Amino acid sequence: MPPPSTPNNKEMKMKLLHKLIAVLLLLVATQVQADVVAGRDYKVMSPAQPTSSGSKVEVLEFFFYGCSHCYYLHGPLSAWEKKMPKDVNLQFVPVIFRDTWEPMARTFYALEALGEREKLHNDLFEAWNVFNTDLSDEQKITAFVAKRGVDAQKFGAAYNSFSLAGKVARSNQLVRSYAIRGTPTIAVDGKYIITGLEPADTVRVLNEVIEIARKERRAGKR
Repeated sequence: MPPPSTPNNKEMKMKLLHKLIAVLLLLVATQVQADVVAGRDYKVMSPAQPTSSGSKVEVLEFFFYGCSHCYYLHGPLSAWEKKMPKDVNLQFVPVIFRDTWEPMARTFYALEALGEREKLHNDLFEAWNVFNTDLSDEQKITAFVAKRGVDAQKFGAAYNSFSLAGKVARSNQLVRSYAIRGTPTIAVDGKYIITGLEPADTVRVLNEVIEIARKERRAGKR
């Protein structure tokens, strides 16, 4: 039996070329899929809303601690926050779609005022979405945060302060201005709305939309 034939150089080059073409086509397809599209990946508000971030690109996350989708986004968004570009300002906006949600909005702002927000942010998400902890009123919330090292008296003072009431009112105003209908929703620079995506896609689109907003600022369109 004759030995099996081996491909000549021309055949090998053609096979290699075909493989390279396939790889290039895959890369192109991936890039096309990765490009963000208005109306599909994000919405454009008209008119745009005013921002409070000065020279930085403003990012608002509208959320509720008891929202499971907010909980799933929390991890990826927290990781993103740690590496956030210096020209970006991230603000969290606790929404109050019903009266029973107000205690958690007050909790967020009280902890923020005490410099404890970052420390307990994850604990509050897990309390609602993992452990089903009852945090329905100030007394239960105070006991919860006190067990985690927050001074109960200072927390109570912040929770019931006049300045905090103003922040709650601003949160409600932002929800109305942006016509927020669900959480989590992210608003970029008063103009671009990201909602309804998987967590990884949300962060990917967020980065792309920030770049769009950044270019608009450089062009003097903001």
